[in-house]
Amino acid sequence: MPADLADQTRVICLALPEVTERLSHGAPTWFFRGKKSFVTLWENGHHADEFPHLWCAGLPGAQQELIAADPATFFRPQYVGGRGWIGGRLDRDLDWAEVAELCQDAYRAVTGPGSRVIH
Repeated sequence: MPADLADQTRVICLALPEVTERLSHGAPTWFFRGKKSFVTLWENGHHADEFPHLWCAGLPGAQQELIAADPATFFRPQYVGGRGWIGGRLDRDLDWAEVAELCQDAYRAVTGPGSRVIH
């Protein structure tokens, strides 16, 4: 696991166009145009989920697909899961390319169809 999950997540999210970061509910959160959140990092867990994880906005159907494919890593987070958001555990063997893809998909989920992610 990287020494600092926030730094790793920050590098991924701030590479996307028009993204800013600020605390929301005490956790680092990334926003499109300062308004629409798309990723929140719960580095020390949140409520009953006492492990490091991300909440990511989900593209249609992605939440169900990811949870079905890997329920040990992905879950339906409290509060935002009903809107299709995806919880992703960060206390596992991480593939940061997969984490980046999850964050990029979250960005697309809030910016709308046709938005481009520049690598």
